[in-house]
Amino acid sequence: MTDTVDDVELPYDEDSSKQDKIETLQERLEVLESQNEEMRDKLLDANAENNKYQQKLERLTHENKKLKQSPLFVATVQELTDEGIIIKQHGNNQEALTEVTEEMREEIEPDDRVAVNNSLSIVKALDDETDVRARVMQVEESPGVTYGDIGGIKEQIEEVRETVEMPLKNPGMFSDIGIEPPSGVLLHGPPGTGKTMLAKAVAKETDATFIKMAGSELVHKFIGEGAKLVRDLFELARQHQPAVIFIDEIDAIAAKRTESKTSGDAEVQRTMMQLLSEMDGFEDRGEIRIIAATNRFDMLDRAILRPGRFDRLIEVPEPDDEGREQIFQIHTRAMNVAEDVDYERLAELTSGTSGADIKAVCTEAGMFAIRDDRTDVRMSDFREAYDKIRNEDEDKTLDKTFA
Repeated sequence: MTDTVDDVELPYDEDSSKQDKIETLQERLEVLESQNEEMRDKLLDANAENNKYQQKLERLTHENKKLKQSPLFVATVQELTDEGIIIKQHGNNQEALTEVTEEMREEIEPDDRVAVNNSLSIVKALDDETDVRARVMQVEESPGVTYGDIGGIKEQIEEVRETVEMPLKNPGMFSDIGIEPPSGVLLHGPPGTGKTMLAKAVAKETDATFIKMAGSELVHKFIGEGAKLVRDLFELARQHQPAVIFIDEIDAIAAKRTESKTSGDAEVQRTMMQLLSEMDGFEDRGEIRIIAATNRFDMLDRAILRPGRFDRLIEVPEPDDEGREQIFQIHTRAMNVAEDVDYERLAELTSGTSGADIKAVCTEAGMFAIRDDRTDVRMSDFREAYDKIRNEDEDKTLDKTFA
C-alpha cells in the first residue's frame, strides 16, 4: 500500500525554521529530479534495446518463413499462346500450359527463363543464364596501356587497328566499298614481343566492351563445361555489342586434333569445336571482333586459321635495332637517366632480346643505381643489368638441358 503524504517522514522537525524547511525540500526536489532523469535515460536505453531485438525478431521470422516456403523450379518459356504460356521445366523436360497475368505476359518472351512453383505457375521472370565466370572476364576499367607504350612493332599496330579498331569506329567505310570488315586477328610470335600489350592498347583506345580470357580458362574437367563457357562468353559479347574478345594462349584449346581417346583431350576438342562454331557458324556473329595470341603458331589446328575466323594472321617478331632503341626510350621515360646513356648503343648491345627483356634490363639498371645510393641511372648500370639478365637466362637454359 502506497504511503500518503501524511505518512511520509519529513526531513526536518517541527522546531525548524521556515527557511530551513524550504532549503531541505529544495534539496530533496533536486535529488528526485536527478533520479527521475536517470530513470528516463534507462527507459530510453531499454526502448532502444527493445527495438533492436524487435528488428532481429522480425528478420528471423521472415527468414524462417522463407525457409518454410516450397522451393521454386527453373523453367524455359517455349511458346506464348491465346490459352496461356507453354513452359518446359529444367531437369525433367516436362512441358506444361500455364496462365499468367497480362503484366507478366508483356514482360516475358520465348526462351526466357522463369521461376515456377509446385503447381507450375510462373512466379517471376529470371535474368538471362550467363555463367558468372563469363561475366567476370568482362573488363570494367580500361588498361593503362596505349599504342605509344608499345615499341618496335609499328606495322603490326597499324594492321591491328585496321582489323579491330577501324570497323568499330567507322563501319560505314566498309559498307561504302562493299566488303565485310575483317572479323578477327591472330597475333603470333616469340614470348615478350608485345602481343598482350597490343590487346590492352585496343581495350584502351576503343569504346567497345572488352572481354579477356586465357585459353586455359576454357579447359574444364567435366563434359560440356568448356563449351558452355564459350557460348556464354559470346552471348555476353552479343548483349554488349560492339565488343572485342581477347583470347590469350589460344593454343591451349585450339591445338591440332589428334586420335587420342582420353576424356581430357576429347573435352578440349569439344570446346574448340564450340569456339569454331561461335567464330564462324550458322548465326551471324554481329559486331564482335576477336583478337587471339599464341607463342606456338605451329600447334594450331588448320580449321581455326582459315579466313572467316581469323582474317589476319600477324606475326609479332622480336624487335630490330630501331625497335629496341624505341623500347628503351619508352621504358626510361619516367627514369632519371644520366647524360652518358646512349640508346643506340644499348640497342646494339641487346641484340636478340624481346621487349619484355628490355623492360627487365631497365628495371634492373634502376636497382643498381639504388644500391649505389644514386638518383641517376648510368650507362654502366644498363650494361651490368644486361649481363645479369643474360647470365640468368643462360643458367636457366643449362638447367633445362641437364635436367
